[in-house]
Amino acid sequence: MDDRGHDVEDADAVLNRQCFCVTLERDALRTAIRAQAGDPDLADALLAARPHLFSDSPVFLSTRDLAAMLEVVAAIEAAAAAPAYQQAVLTWAPEIARHDPGPRGAFMGYDFHLGAGGPRLIEVNTNAGGAFLNALLARAQSACCGEAREALPVAGAFDDAVWEMFLGEWTLQRGSGRPPSIAVIDDQPAEQYLYPEFLMAKALFERRGLDAVVADPAALNYAGGKLLSDGREIGLVYNRLVDFALEAEGHRALRDAYRDGAVVVTPNPHNHALLADKRNLIVLSDPEALGHLGLSDRHKASLGAIPRTVLVGPENADALWEARKRYFFKPATGYGGKAVYRGDKITHGAWASVASGGYIAQEIAPPSERRILVDGQEKSLKLDVRLYTYQARPILAAARVYQGQTTNFRTAGGGFAPVYAV
Repeated sequence: MDDRGHDVEDADAVLNRQCFCVTLERDALRTAIRAQAGDPDLADALLAARPHLFSDSPVFLSTRDLAAMLEVVAAIEAAAAAPAYQQAVLTWAPEIARHDPGPRGAFMGYDFHLGAGGPRLIEVNTNAGGAFLNALLARAQSACCGEAREALPVAGAFDDAVWEMFLGEWTLQRGSGRPPSIAVIDDQPAEQYLYPEFLMAKALFERRGLDAVVADPAALNYAGGKLLSDGREIGLVYNRLVDFALEAEGHRALRDAYRDGAVVVTPNPHNHALLADKRNLIVLSDPEALGHLGLSDRHKASLGAIPRTVLVGPENADALWEARKRYFFKPATGYGGKAVYRGDKITHGAWASVASGGYIAQEIAPPSERRILVDGQEKSLKLDVRLYTYQARPILAAARVYQGQTTNFRTAGGGFAPVYAV
């Protein structure tokens, strides 16, 4: 409130609604990606095929909300270290996830919606994509208003932080030294939407003196106690798979090498089980359950930012159907907005699938909006903010601007956007 007792809207909300700055210098961004991907012609072709990967305008975030988000991250990772929490969430984890080789999980991603009541945590991801691209995006900005000049993108010394993160993961499992080689792994990597950043990750590792490769796990071999890619031994795997338990037949070599401790994998099944399984939100959003974890009052208060989440089952399906407008329904083991339903839009046919099991119901926390200009016309798009972290420490903040039920890269004017802290 101001000195007369009137409500005063936060500066970030005003700027997200009224600032139509175009801060992205696309030529500078394209030049940087061409250089860092290591193959300029390929980079140009990949960017041309992804016209909505980057938004022209930044998203503004209050420093207060940023601090609150980091408190939520710290509270979740404190919970993940609590024996009582581990016992609870590992009951629904696959067997392979119960083995803890040491790594904590590279590029954790915490996704938030913003609102008048503060940020709300929507999802946690272990293989959060976009960090390499967003680091370049943050650097390719100009400031065309006083507010933008005063607000610095939350980027930091990205390359150094990433290198230290992967060295840290290696050390947690191996004790000392550095990996002789690293593989960026995903199914059919060249077909993935974020393939450009696989190339950028590879180039970063090569600049640090590592032998690096981008590989499909189906092309790996495990022989003689070594994980091999085209005959080269792989010491560390930067895992971008969405097969979180490495269950697919094409992932057998990676799975066996991981189980035998022959390779360091990050993020790995244990990381996902503790931090990113959607069923964990059932525990983290339940005040009664939190009371048994030995957390500090500060951490328990921070976890109040998680919308109440319950598992859908026969015992509550009818009640959830009646109250469906209050919920998002998400597959417990899903990813990337796949088979997600907003309760006020779900059909009877889709509900039959949800009610049969394997889903969580999460109370809706509406996203805030970013107003931008698209072809000279004002347009309201939704936004979420992602924090990329390592061991609860921030590496980068970025936003995704979109239209529709879930985040996507098909919206004119949308895509990744830099975060300006104000």
